[in-house]
Amino acid sequence: MTFAIRPLDPLHDAELVHGWVTHPKAAFWLMGDASLPDVEREYMSIAAAEHHDAFIGERDGVPVFLMERYDPRYVELVGLYEPEPGDIGMHFLVAPTDTPEHGFTRAVITAVMEHLFADPAVRRVVVEPDVRNKAVHALNEAVGFVPDREIDKPEKRALLSFCTRAGFEAATDKEVRV
Repeated sequence: MTFAIRPLDPLHDAELVHGWVTHPKAAFWLMGDASLPDVEREYMSIAAAEHHDAFIGERDGVPVFLMERYDPRYVELVGLYEPEPGDIGMHFLVAPTDTPEHGFTRAVITAVMEHLFADPAVRRVVVEPDVRNKAVHALNEAVGFVPDREIDKPEKRALLSFCTRAGFEAATDKEVRV
């Protein structure tokens, strides 16, 4: 599967993303009760942030996932672990569908990781999903993430996990060229 990843346009994409983040399948995204203006504000804030970016992933021109990239020295994990040079944080959300496709979510997370590791400065990807989100833990491990420890964030108990470039390549058999 081939995906194109483009920057999220907060005004143009807010309605689309609102439908994704408020869907029951996106419960761990913690925006289930968000209004459209809430989503617009959230992604306007991310667009204006120096250390946080949001992207839309498309398949054949159709938006199918949301990805956020952040610098854990300044966003999400400040004071919760000791960042190393080359660390980048990531969140991803696959659009809800009535016709699930086997292997699709794994293809998405693989594309997200390839996109992140395409930056030669990125040495390690950091994630902090809810400890209860067993499905995403399995996906993370499938692409090379290694759980480190549980941490307490204001909004959740999270499983801090890391994936090095070598770990990703070994888990997926994909060499990332820079």
